Amino acid sequence: MHNPIGPEITAQPYRLDENDVRPAGRRRWLVPLVIALVLVAVIAAWSYYGRAKPIAQTPAALPQVSVIEPGHSIVADQVSVTGSIAARRDMPVGVQGEGGLVTAVLVDAGQFVKAGQVLARIDQTVQTQQLAQMAATIASARADAAIGQSELDRAGKLVGKGFIAKADIDRKTATRDAALAKVELAKAQYGEAQARLGRLDVRAPAAGLVLARNVEAGQVVGSGSTALFRIAEGGILEMRAQVAEQDMARLKVGMPAEVSPVGSATAYHGRIWLIDPVIDAISRQGIARIAVAYAPGLRVGAFANANIAAGEASQPVLPQSAVQVDSEGSYVYVISGDGTVVRRGIKVGRVSDQGVGISHGLIGNEKVVVSAAAFLRPGEKIRPVALAR
Repeated sequence: MHNPIGPEITAQPYRLDENDVRPAGRRRWLVPLVIALVLVAVIAAWSYYGRAKPIAQTPAALPQVSVIEPGHSIVADQVSVTGSIAARRDMPVGVQGEGGLVTAVLVDAGQFVKAGQVLARIDQTVQTQQLAQMAATIASARADAAIGQSELDRAGKLVGKGFIAKADIDRKTATRDAALAKVELAKAQYGEAQARLGRLDVRAPAAGLVLARNVEAGQVVGSGSTALFRIAEGGILEMRAQVAEQDMARLKVGMPAEVSPVGSATAYHGRIWLIDPVIDAISRQGIARIAVAYAPGLRVGAFANANIAAGEASQPVLPQSAVQVDSEGSYVYVISGDGTVVRRGIKVGRVSDQGVGISHGLIGNEKVVVSAAAFLRPGEKIRPVALAR
């Protein structure tokens, strides 16, 4: 079953064949080579596919946006202004006489009054007594004058009979004349007291609307007191509109305007009655005064907007969809020569059936986005498509 090993074989050392050694060495170099090749392949793939390459946007891929070239149209010119409501003639009413304790206040703010109407009464007790004293003085002076006249008449009858000398007649005449003078003096003093009494009442200097009441019954007032009432003469108010310097030359006295107080949906008709001749050196604005008849919705001191009809003008006109508004004001998107969207601030003129007139901000030859402005951003590129007007 088993072949015995002879001594000649056991005495020789065991050796491997050359063919058995070579394959093991090759295997040791093959593994690092494969790993290196895999790493090179991974790096090459990452270099080619891993880095994001900008995708060139061809003109065909840009979004199409409708644009319009507004040109110029003859439209009713309109100047939009802001300002505050005030009285056209604001009259302060105070104490004319000596003053005193206010016993009654007869009117309140918001009421219309007539010229000379009593607005407040002041205590007249002292002045009434003085007036009565002056009346008594007049009566006494008239009695003295009557006695003097009577004595002069009797003396005149006796002078011809020689009972009274001519010098006595002269003295009685002088006495009579002095008595008559005292009558006139007493009458003048009475008139003065009566005028003082009449001046105690606070009266309206002209018909108008009471704007403010600054007095209450029980208050003590005097000639140095502040105004007790303020009256808008004739009940006529005005809007003091602040107008840009470049617009002042377009305005004239008599131009109609529509005044809208802030927060009110009602527009009140008015007309320019005065254009101030001075331009503020800092703000570069002037004041146009628009007279407006009083209405319950108009309040002195309120802020208001106004549109002044200033004739006709040649302006760019756009559809309402092209005009956008945000916290910075009105604007449109204009497309530059390379198709870039650019924001352009504008000032809106008159809005009519033709569209929105643009008083400032556009020349008329720009390409203006018509209806997609809400979806665009400045700096974005588009492919403009012109619309026929």
